[in-house]
Amino acid sequence: MLPMLRKTRSNVPSFVDEFFGKDWMDTVFSDSPGISTPAVNVKETDDDFQIEVAAPGLDKKDFNVNLENNVLTISSEKEHKDEKKDDKGQYMRREFSYASFNRSFTLPEAVDADSIKATHKDGILLITIPKREEAKRKPPKQIDIS
Repeated sequence: MLPMLRKTRSNVPSFVDEFFGKDWMDTVFSDSPGISTPAVNVKETDDDFQIEVAAPGLDKKDFNVNLENNVLTISSEKEHKDEKKDDKGQYMRREFSYASFNRSFTLPEAVDADSIKATHKDGILLITIPKREEAKRKPPKQIDIS
């Protein structure tokens, strides 16, 4: 199992949880612009690890994917402007917002960091992290008895 998943809540319920609900802080911030974090799926296969980031509305140019000291960081920052001007060029209404996120994953030593690839299609960023040959699962081998 990839050691990049972290547990964020304890198993012990608290008074705050019972009073406000289980994830009340998440619901407070989920509707606020610029404070949302996209859903991430992490999958391990025999040959690689795959990280899928669901971020509809973002293009591939909006993402930054960096690897430093075996920590993979996925980030994005996007600015949205909606301006309405009158005939004289004066602002009648001007709204702008910023949305950003940053996710980091500590990769195991068994990955081939030089061969990491990222693709973007239909609002999903897919990062494929190949395993080194020595870390790949080998098929069973029949040993002859002499």
